[in-house]
Amino acid sequence: MEKFFFVGEDAGEVSDEGAGKKRVCVRAPEGATGELPVVYLNVYQGDGAEAWARLAELGCGPLALVTVGGIDWERDMTPWPAEPATRNEPAYTGGAGDYLQKLTGSIVPAAEAELAQADIAPAWRGIAGYSLAGLFALWSLWQTDAFLRAASASGSLWYEGWLEYAAGHELARVPDRVSLSLGSKEHKTPNRLMREVRRATEATAALLSERGAQATFELNPGNHFAQTDLRMARAIAALM
Repeated sequence: MEKFFFVGEDAGEVSDEGAGKKRVCVRAPEGATGELPVVYLNVYQGDGAEAWARLAELGCGPLALVTVGGIDWERDMTPWPAEPATRNEPAYTGGAGDYLQKLTGSIVPAAEAELAQADIAPAWRGIAGYSLAGLFALWSLWQTDAFLRAASASGSLWYEGWLEYAAGHELARVPDRVSLSLGSKEHKTPNRLMREVRRATEATAALLSERGAQATFELNPGNHFAQTDLRMARAIAALM
């Protein structure tokens, strides 16, 4: 199945019109029914079709993938105001809390209502993302028990204050599994924030393991922009 809809700023506003709204695409294997894992993927652009195709190529077990686009990247994916990675980026304004409320309060119920019409129910719920959305996916584990698994591919874990926050606060619920991955060249940069990304990613994986999660870390060849869809799909597949 493949179903598109839009969610507006008002709680519960779901429509077929998309101006200024979050674009949601629900995909599941044709003919699938019963319980399936449901993974929510926040994307910078596109509708997740590439990641869905890569999952199929990897032979990933059956799941439903809910992709959310139309995101204000530097607002919705950032947990608190912070210095951007480069001078050319817009300010990170820290609106992740508001977006998480929309995700769990409006998008998740609407997506799972669509799945229910196809006789599909969540076996478990996961959250995934690349770059700042990878940071958001992990941060959400400290905010809500809505997601039992999380995948962060090339997550922006260099974000100022992230490690201190994660170490100093309790998870909302210990997740079953968390997968983290990073490009092998991402930390090889003169940028004072981004050169910390490998250390921060490995430290986050270790912290999650200490808290009782099954956390894995994978190093992929290349920089931040190499094979992004494949990396995201591999991180999601590791949750299965």
